Parts: sequence; C-alpha cells; structure tokens
Amino acid sequence: MKLSVIIPVYNEAATIREIISRVRRVEVGMPKEIIVVDGASSDGTREKLKAEEAAPDTRVIYEDRREGKGAAVQKGLELAAGDIVLIQDADLEVSPEEYPALLKHIVANETDVVFGSRFLGKARFRYASLFANKVLITLANLLYGTGLTDILTCYKVFRASALKGLSFECKGFDFDCELAVKLIRKGVKILEIPISYNPRTYGEGKKINWRDGFKSLRVVVKNRF
Repeated sequence: MKLSVIIPVYNEAATIREIISRVRRVEVGMPKEIIVVDGASSDGTREKLKAEEAAPDTRVIYEDRREGKGAAVQKGLELAAGDIVLIQDADLEVSPEEYPALLKHIVANETDVVFGSRFLGKARFRYASLFANKVLITLANLLYGTGLTDILTCYKVFRASALKGLSFECKGFDFDCELAVKLIRKGVKILEIPISYNPRTYGEGKKINWRDGFKSLRVVVKNRF
C-alpha cells in the first residue's frame, strides 16, 4: 500500500518547510508521496518549495493563479498514485504525528473513509468559528440523516477507490463540505476519530472567513436536493 499526502498551499512561507518535514518523518508503515499544490503564492513560499521539490518523495505543482483550496486538492487527486489519500493543510493547526491513528482503521479494512474530528479531541475555537461550525454540522446531519461532528475538518483520509464515480465543482474552502456530502450520498461509511487542533488567528495567517461559511451552507443544501 502507498499513502498520498496532498498539501494545498497559499502564502505559507513560515510553515511550509516544517509541515513537509513532519509529514516525511512520521512513520505510517507504508511508502508516502507528498503532492504540494501552490496557489500562486507571493510571500516566498515558492522559493522555499524549490528546496523541497528535488526530494524523490515530493512533487510540487505551481499554479499560475490562485484558484482556491478545492481546486488545488482536485489537482492533487488527479496526480495521486496512493491507495490511500490524506489531505493536509500547510499550516500547523493539525499534527501529522496523528497519521497512524487516522490510517489504522482503513488499513484494518474497518472503513474506507476517516475524518479527524476537532470536536471529539482537544481543541479550542474562537466563538464565531465554533458557532459557524455547529450550525453547518447540525444542518448537514438533519438533511443527510448522519451523526457527524466535524465536516469542515482538514483531516479527511480515504481509500482512493472511495471517490470512484464522484466529480467535484467547488474550488474554494467549500470543497471540504462537497467532499463530505458526496461521500455521504454515495453511502460510504465515514468513521470519525478525535484529533488535536491549534487554530491560528487571522493575524497569524488564517484565511477562511464568513463568506466561505455561507458557500459551505449552500453546498450542503444544494447537494441534498
């Protein structure tokens, strides 16, 4: 088996090399490939990636213009050669050291999809972010008859085969919702496990905002009806 780690990145010069290093170091019991898709960063991220792309386990894609997280992940999916795929944000809000726990249920053939839930683990949220997440999760559970706790989580891990027959439209942060609800509609079992979460402030580089929340709500409703 092989693991493909897809890292969408935009203006993360302060963290990108550390996150790649930590992904490389974590032992998961199988070979890894790292696919980084840079969304036309302008803060020095690209220069740092030049030092990483020579590594045999790493492939870097440079977009001519920023298209969004969802577009970047979809480009990574097209290139992924692994049996299992894991999406990793380029910041340090979540920890690659949790990969073994995220992977073990898939490797044991208990499920094809695992979400790392921030609400089941040790996490702290700003009030506005907590409220927005709860509204979105509650609506999704009501519409789809599920009992999930975190559909916006970065850590979505799945067998590549679980996406067979699915296509995606969302280019931004709303892709996280689109991926979740399309897996639900397909009837795929999603197992959630707790993860730690250390959120950044906007001053530290956080990019998702209230507009993305409304787009995610639209995706949840649209794909149900």
